[in-house]
Amino acid sequence: MQLYNTLSAEERAQLIDEAGKERLTLSFYAYAKIEDPKKFRDELFIAWNALDALGRIYVAHEGINAQMSVPADQFEAFRDTLEVYDFMKGIRLNVAVDQDNHSFLKLTIKVRNKIVADGLNDDTFDVTNKGIHLKAQEFNSMLEDPNTIVVDFRNHYESEVGHFEGAITPDVENFRESLPIINEQLQDFKEDKNLLMYCTGGIRCEKASAYFKHQGFKNVFQLEGGIIEYTRQIKEEGIESKFIGKNFVFDHRLGERITDDIISQCHQCGKPCDNHTNCSNDACHLLFIQCDECKAAMENCCSTECLETIHLPLEEQLKLRKGLQVGNKVFRKGKSDALKFKNSGDLPDKPLAKAETKNIRQKISVKKVLIGKAEHYYSKSKIGQFLIENKELSVGDKVLISGPTTGDQELIMTEIFANGGPCETAAIGDQITFEIPFRVRLSDKLYKITDPSENA
Repeated sequence: MQLYNTLSAEERAQLIDEAGKERLTLSFYAYAKIEDPKKFRDELFIAWNALDALGRIYVAHEGINAQMSVPADQFEAFRDTLEVYDFMKGIRLNVAVDQDNHSFLKLTIKVRNKIVADGLNDDTFDVTNKGIHLKAQEFNSMLEDPNTIVVDFRNHYESEVGHFEGAITPDVENFRESLPIINEQLQDFKEDKNLLMYCTGGIRCEKASAYFKHQGFKNVFQLEGGIIEYTRQIKEEGIESKFIGKNFVFDHRLGERITDDIISQCHQCGKPCDNHTNCSNDACHLLFIQCDECKAAMENCCSTECLETIHLPLEEQLKLRKGLQVGNKVFRKGKSDALKFKNSGDLPDKPLAKAETKNIRQKISVKKVLIGKAEHYYSKSKIGQFLIENKELSVGDKVLISGPTTGDQELIMTEIFANGGPCETAAIGDQITFEIPFRVRLSDKLYKITDPSENA
């Protein structure tokens, strides 16, 4: 009985590309009493693996929390696997605003003590005694009430790139830090204020609203389905968005644009920017905001120290990170003395700039043609190696190298080496190398930027 992944992320990505089928990124959660989380976990893995459903899922005695990628043509079959369990009958599935077939490349279901770590050890706390759920229009109306206090129950790196106007944005690393901080800050408002809260998909607020009711707050409300569902409703119903900027998401996209407002800065130069990335130094992997110019100059690194490190021989890099626990730093480590323009806590409501993401995204989607994949990067000589699979490539062509960490990087081909020698045009099946001023990874894809009229 298979209860584990048999393919690497790179192999899975290739199969998804070859299949050419649309996938849906979605999330859901449910608080419930699960007697045997291990058995529950095994049942889900077997059912979802058969559907080619991928994602990051946590199960515990208190319920389930899932972020997933599901084949669009298997959506109803996937929903049927949830309906087997009484506590998930009719459960709301939050479908992502922006879709990406590579949002998740493995199926990982972990048994945890809690689906949302809260740091609480109180047997009298009832997580099901939650606050009142509000839809988008109701939430907007309550925001206008001067008797309302609105709190963002996400982490500092999430609220920094986008939040609701006038929200309290705690400068915290995780959810359990925010509960005592907000509780102490709002002690004088238990009786007479509306406590309005939100998070990404609702799971943190579900627990937070129950916690604050447990603490004696009388008027507790939460945004139904979180920012994801709010966005869907405002688009479908033509409602004004009171959320500004980006919604941070926990897959390789690192964000979904809700409005064109940019409310954060590049952490290195201060330019208006809201694109998160992870440092290229695998011993650091710091999560931070970096503009395209700094990405190119710093080769996707957060500091000069990390920049120097990635140019060391691989053996020396392995020695430097030997024994370091870096696997959990992807989303937890968002601060560093090397970042001169990092902002947390009280954030601006007014945008610093307007994004052109929508136009850029549309432009790329109609002009890029996948032609190959990355195979290796020689950091010392700054040479990238790719396999040409779908279309020939010539000197003078404009290309796009794209990947979860690399982002989107455009280049003009000035020189190509195919199968060990210089050439003007590389054919399908050729192994090519060329100089690249930034590091590439095995998950990166090589696209040729073409004139749409060529495909007419």
